[in-house]
Amino acid sequence: MRNAFMLAAAIAAATSFSAHAEGKKIGVSWASFQEERWKIDEAAMKAAIEAAGDTYISADAQSSSAKQLTDIEALITQGADALIINAWDKDAIGPAIDKAAAEGIPMVGYDRLIEDARTFYLTFDNKGVGRIIAETVSAVQPEGNYAIIKGDPGDPNAAFLLEGMMEVIGDDVAAGKIKIVGEAFSDGWKPENAQKNMEQILTANNNAVDAVLAENDGMAGGVVAALAAQGLVIPVGGQDGDLAAINRVARGSQTVSVWKDSRQLGKAAGEIASALAGGAALDSVPGATMFNGGEKGVEMSAILLSPTPITKETLGTAIDAGHISKEMACEGAMPDVAACQ
Repeated sequence: MRNAFMLAAAIAAATSFSAHAEGKKIGVSWASFQEERWKIDEAAMKAAIEAAGDTYISADAQSSSAKQLTDIEALITQGADALIINAWDKDAIGPAIDKAAAEGIPMVGYDRLIEDARTFYLTFDNKGVGRIIAETVSAVQPEGNYAIIKGDPGDPNAAFLLEGMMEVIGDDVAAGKIKIVGEAFSDGWKPENAQKNMEQILTANNNAVDAVLAENDGMAGGVVAALAAQGLVIPVGGQDGDLAAINRVARGSQTVSVWKDSRQLGKAAGEIASALAGGAALDSVPGATMFNGGEKGVEMSAILLSPTPITKETLGTAIDAGHISKEMACEGAMPDVAACQ
């Protein structure tokens, strides 16, 4: 409850802070809209920007570094007073970051780290997400053969998630209690790439895999498909609170989906960007702390929100919050899921 209270207070403060930014243009550069969750983020972000009297403009890079670079430059040309950037490749967009900074345009690195002190970093605690995935899966399957299905190699979040996972299982791996029999990046975080990776891991190990740590729900879906093709049901973890994943939790084919309430993140981003567009300094954003967890150790102003694990025991949390209907969550549910009774 303390986390929720602090977040509500920070967002409320940011809302009043944003009032000075009326009439501004907030440009949003999306890396890709393939994941279900980005549309939820966008709706909350747009509502917050418009509530502050500002205008939302956006572009979708469609998983292309080159397109995102030109997208950001186009948003600057359109008169963006602040930018929210969901980076596809943090290094490839460097020239656009430099251009925005040179023109005095403040930037928010949205959910994916842009390791540059001129940007504000807003995300959920992704190391914490990795820890929750590993804690929940290892509580069900404390030993045996594990597979780790990682996200895109160019996304810093893939490394943060793995780091959090290894904080939990690292000692057991070193002791031989857990054996990692397969570990693979999945280009673009795509479910089909994750499914191929899982199929290869199963083949290489004659199906002797006891648990899977997947770094998001879309990929967890690919993993579950690969397992189902072999008649296997084993603990699988993921994250994002995708609706299909929550239903998989109810059905018993996925152990946990760590829900990062995209409505909170999108709302906070819209409010922060409006505040920055109005002249607020990065380190004056309510609730901001200093973050230096990237590869370069650059110290940045940041807010890291706390996620919520959705398991069969806590599935009612997502239903009660209106994130998913009971009917959708509970279709085909196992009989021991209390929220579906």
